[in-house]
Amino acid sequence: MVCYDKHLTRLQEGAHALSYEGVPTKEEIKKAIKETLDANGMDNDTHIRLTLTRGEKVTSGMDARLNQSGCCLIVLAEWKKKVYDFSKGIRAISSSIRRSIPAFLDSKIHHNNMLSLVIAKIHANIAGYDAAVMLDERGFVAELNDTNLFMLKGDTVYTPFAHACLPGITRQTFINLLEENNMKIKERDLSLVEFINADLVFATGTNGEITPVTEMDGREIKCNMKFLEKIKNLFESKLPSLCEPL
Repeated sequence: MVCYDKHLTRLQEGAHALSYEGVPTKEEIKKAIKETLDANGMDNDTHIRLTLTRGEKVTSGMDARLNQSGCCLIVLAEWKKKVYDFSKGIRAISSSIRRSIPAFLDSKIHHNNMLSLVIAKIHANIAGYDAAVMLDERGFVAELNDTNLFMLKGDTVYTPFAHACLPGITRQTFINLLEENNMKIKERDLSLVEFINADLVFATGTNGEITPVTEMDGREIKCNMKFLEKIKNLFESKLPSLCEPL
């Protein structure tokens, strides 16, 4: 399992932030995952989505105190290919829907309230694109609707601040990887114009790992393939050390 403990920590911290009661321990979650994988004969190329709900209510309503039976953990495991095709890349279009900031809904909680991202994705697909570029409330790039973004300009890699995007585990893995290999990496506010004129744009995520973004808003983006292949190879070499046993 890649970055197993970090994913479980994020799940538990989100549940704590939302005042969940009876949150399962990491050992209990791991036991449920292993039982699910064993029951389905899954030992490779498997994607697992964990969902933790407040559990059964004594009656309908928004009051969290109505959930009195403890949390309900759902383990959805499936054989699944990567979300995007590395060889084709991602064509993206900017969305009119803004990514939420902590003043409204903190994206650092990995929650299921993703309707704004789903609608943005639908709009992008209707327009003939693969993904939507989400901007923050000031108009700076936050992320794609389902992955984090990086761009290369000159000898420096940039990624948007995480105030309006999920600070992804794979995102942080790439930041660490670049630093470990003495490559320049900076977090800052980045505009669409900067991404469109970058030497390379790529997206990162758990089920996509790394994929180039080839187009934004109808403008072709340069692709420094030599650099892209280098960091892709570095990531794949690092991957075994990121895997943790069940």
